[in-house]
Amino acid sequence: MKTAYYAVLFSNTLLDQNDLTYQNLSKNLRETAEKQPGYLGIESYRNPQDGKGITISYWKSLEAVTLWKKHADHLIAQQYGRDIAYDNYSVRVCEVQREYHFNKDPDH
Repeated sequence: MKTAYYAVLFSNTLLDQNDLTYQNLSKNLRETAEKQPGYLGIESYRNPQDGKGITISYWKSLEAVTLWKKHADHLIAQQYGRDIAYDNYSVRVCEVQREYHFNKDPDH
């Protein structure tokens, strides 16, 4: 059995989907996260009609999640989000105990 890992679910509503500062912060933050110890991956989705979105990042341990939360670049982005970018957001940290996959295309 694969070892459990952690998922951080960040659901939010953007005030302005055309905010270039937010877009750049998001891109840079993703690149920074990929270099962090314990990082496993990320998925992100946004509804263009209402600005609601979710980003799910995956981490090897709770310690890795905590270190990422306290990373200096992440702290700057968090502040920008609260002050300017988001109407609202929620963060949920979950332990992933098992996973399943299906792919109709056998080449993927």
